[in-house]
Amino acid sequence: MDILEIMKARHSVRQYSVKKIEREKKEMLAALINECNKDSDLNIQIIFDEPKCFDSKMAHYGKFSGVENYIALVGKKGAGLEEQAGYYGEKIVLKAQELGLNTCWAAMTHGKSAAKIEKGEKLACMIALGYGITQGTAHKTKRREQLCNVSSDMPDWFSKGMEAALLAPTAMNQQKFYITLENGEVSAKAGKGFYVNLDLGIVKYHFEAVTGRKVK
Repeated sequence: MDILEIMKARHSVRQYSVKKIEREKKEMLAALINECNKDSDLNIQIIFDEPKCFDSKMAHYGKFSGVENYIALVGKKGAGLEEQAGYYGEKIVLKAQELGLNTCWAAMTHGKSAAKIEKGEKLACMIALGYGITQGTAHKTKRREQLCNVSSDMPDWFSKGMEAALLAPTAMNQQKFYITLENGEVSAKAGKGFYVNLDLGIVKYHFEAVTGRKVK
């Protein structure tokens, strides 16, 4: 399955079964997380078999149930933290999907995590992980013309990149991003709203993973 097909198959899942994640899959995710941490200023941690974090009042309010595994997106405090967390977090999310696992981004709807947060670091976001009771459902999206500066004669590669960007999960499905193509270079910016920089990182990863082109 190519990366675009994995993006199409992946939906947010909040209810999880008791099925345990196999050791081989745990090891593959841990290896990818080590790689992501080396490439960034992040200290991403994966926590297995820990049911307390998503057994809080906030988690129940967010309709989470059965979550015993999660990814804590921790990094150095600073302006770029959220975007980096979104970018590398989504890379891990799509790998989990490829491995047959389900995920859900969780910003506020969780309790205290077991992640170790060092001095000068903070928790940017969490990702619930495991075998979902369902595979989730697709979210409604805006039209691509609303989210980029190219309307007619869109290059094929850019069209594919926009398709990937529209599949990116965003907080409350707000899709507050805008992608610009000028002189062959692609740039993306965030609008105003909750977790828009985190969303921007996710969108950038989607576009880059499908097109192989860097997004500024």
